Amino acid sequence: MKVTFLGTGTSQGVPVIGCDCVVCSSLDFRDKRLRSSIHLEIEGKSLVIDTGPDFRMQMLREKINHVDAVIFTHEHKDHTAGLDDIRPYNFMQKKDMPVFATKKVLSQIKREFAYIFEEVKYPGVPKVLTHEISKANPFEVEGIPITPIEVMHYRLPVLGFRTGDFTYITDAKTIAKEELEKIKGTKILVLNALQASHHISHFTLEEAIEMVNFLKPEKAFFTHISHKLGAHGEVEANLPAHIKLAYDGLKVDIA
Repeated sequence: MKVTFLGTGTSQGVPVIGCDCVVCSSLDFRDKRLRSSIHLEIEGKSLVIDTGPDFRMQMLREKINHVDAVIFTHEHKDHTAGLDDIRPYNFMQKKDMPVFATKKVLSQIKREFAYIFEEVKYPGVPKVLTHEISKANPFEVEGIPITPIEVMHYRLPVLGFRTGDFTYITDAKTIAKEELEKIKGTKILVLNALQASHHISHFTLEEAIEMVNFLKPEKAFFTHISHKLGAHGEVEANLPAHIKLAYDGLKVDIA
């Protein structure tokens, strides 16, 4: 398995429009963060988790010319807004794009992208084949088994996903005991770590570290990062050796 971090920023990205803080002004490429998304290459299959507003740019940057399916964590725009840009894959692959999401997320997508689902479609609109998933049932995407993990984004349920020894969780503030059990034994864990100070709907850096210490993966990477966390190099220098800040374009090979 190869994991590529397509984007590691929070909903505004980094730099933030109109901000001239140290992080937003940084020349370190690791401090330039598009909206959070990852690409998974597993057994020859190509899967994307979340299509945020930067999806097109991310696909071009990583030269990803084939996508077998899209999986959504939740319905917020910073995770769904780029869905229209699956159109080139429809054309190249000559088939509808399989999309996996909860009933609630699919309903939101059908409202926001109503033209995709109209009975009489405008020529050239994206073509999708929807698959409803839930926290209760593992599912398969192109033969790849995936376990959904529900976390709470304040009061909004969000799904993380585990496949094999890799678990990806974004937009979490709390995780119920029964959902934590699904994560245990993970070797590579990705968690959100928004900023240092308290936030109502995201793990802080300290909370994310505490969660890593509890779950004890071999390695952990933090994502969904805001400019308020601090400069990448400075923050990472103070992390335990087995915890890293992810950055856009980072690739992780998992045996």
